[in-house]
Amino acid sequence: MQTESTDVLVIGAGPSGTVAASLIHQAGFSVRIIEKMKFPRFVIGESLLPRCMEALDEAKFLDALSKRGYQEKNGAKFVRDGRVCDFQFADQFTKGWTQTWQVPRADFDNTLAQTVEQMGVTVQYETAVTGIQFNDDGSSVTTVEDTQGNKQYIKARFIVDGSGYGRVIPRLLNLERPSTLPSRKTLFAHTVDKRRAMSDEPNRITIVVHRDDVWIWVIPFSNGVTSLGFVGFPEFFEEFEGSPEEKYRALIASEPYLRERFKDVELVFEPRVLQSWSKTVDKFYGNGFVLTGNATEFLDPVFSSGVTLAVVSSQIAAKLVIRQLKGEKVDWEKEYTAVMVEGVEVFRSYILAWYDGTLGTIFFAENQEAEIKNQICSVLAGYVWDTSNPFIKEHQTALQKLARVIKAKKIIDEK
Repeated sequence: MQTESTDVLVIGAGPSGTVAASLIHQAGFSVRIIEKMKFPRFVIGESLLPRCMEALDEAKFLDALSKRGYQEKNGAKFVRDGRVCDFQFADQFTKGWTQTWQVPRADFDNTLAQTVEQMGVTVQYETAVTGIQFNDDGSSVTTVEDTQGNKQYIKARFIVDGSGYGRVIPRLLNLERPSTLPSRKTLFAHTVDKRRAMSDEPNRITIVVHRDDVWIWVIPFSNGVTSLGFVGFPEFFEEFEGSPEEKYRALIASEPYLRERFKDVELVFEPRVLQSWSKTVDKFYGNGFVLTGNATEFLDPVFSSGVTLAVVSSQIAAKLVIRQLKGEKVDWEKEYTAVMVEGVEVFRSYILAWYDGTLGTIFFAENQEAEIKNQICSVLAGYVWDTSNPFIKEHQTALQKLARVIKAKKIIDEK
């Protein structure tokens, strides 16, 4: 049986894995990526946030990505009952990137993987991890198997698990736990968007409040295709009968904001379902490994946090791996887990506030205060570690306090 050796084994060739691989490779260490799927392959998570651009830049991916002609994304628009709340990243409180992209993920992820291969990193596709033996010194031997059943051993000094929804190490080591967020479901497809309104599209994601417990994403791509998905509790979708396509078209017809634009729209693929995506783990690292991206925790798609948390976690983890391989002592709990939990918890507060109506009260209030809107915009841009922002530093209470003030003012104004 073939045996290979590398300094670092990366599991997964998605954004999380390739960012980590690039940074570690740049530091002079040997890296090998194991990827279960054949690329390009479809995956959800198509609307990026500005904060992720910093990680992509440091990993030296921006030149290759810029050549793909992806749709620039300059903000996020929220719509409810005809009212619009429009956020422009250029107005955000935190200094940083003011634009990013909306990307067909199959092409985006494939570009990252091809670019890291061109850097000199080996990527093995259609190869699954079937077992890992960790040694006391943190080194490991990973057993992998290709589609023909050929097995291989890979010796590594460290493993970065960027396997996303696959969560290879959490499942092998029984680290996976259910999220505290309620289980939700999405029905989505890619559409040939011939009626796209060019006056205010397509340089932002649009989130439409369909009803209190259901929302819709509209993500236009530069190729004329738009990703359109409905998110709600599973029982909501039971209100519609028929095949996935019949349900999908009935949902479109039930939403006034979308009805005419997407009437009889051509679908690129049959509508697909994702459900119960929120997961978490007991710990983000161990002796000889670190979990990054969705292998740690995936929350909810509403604020497009997935790719940002994936690449930022890999950016941070890779630098710590480099230090450890150089013989430095790394405090993984303080320097990695605590940092990532801080960002995750900010996003969690905003997700909970979205679903309980708090953010709706704020977003669609009359006479919004510009400074507050800009501070909230920084969260929507992914700058969730900027504790100079009061709506990040006090994320667990600031939104609720603001919503109460808005409601009280409304009552006074109506008297």
